[in-house]
Amino acid sequence: QVQLVESGGGLAQPGGSLGLSCAASGIAFRLYLMGWYRQAPGKQRELVAQITFGGTTTYTDSVKGRFTISRDNAKNTVYLQMNRLKPEDTAVYYCNGKLALNDYWGQGTQVTVSS
Repeated sequence: QVQLVESGGGLAQPGGSLGLSCAASGIAFRLYLMGWYRQAPGKQRELVAQITFGGTTTYTDSVKGRFTISRDNAKNTVYLQMNRLKPEDTAVYYCNGKLALNDYWGQGTQVTVSS
């Protein structure tokens, strides 16, 4: 059974930091393209960051220089470190894993940035 379980969401003040984790099971994690997506109320889900099996990273422009995606293949875990948070970062954040036709999602974790 494939599971992607996110943790680490919550409330942060503007300019603050939060770290998200996604623990995967039931997949050959080290082979997967892992990503973080987010969906704000009334908006479409968007890609935030991705990391390949080889460690190459990509980011959407709005988070470049503020967010960092990383992975630990020994722990089957992908991380998203979010710094200098802005109110517009408020959304439900989803972990995603892709390999060929396989496409798996976590249940999502809420991130709220507000003073």
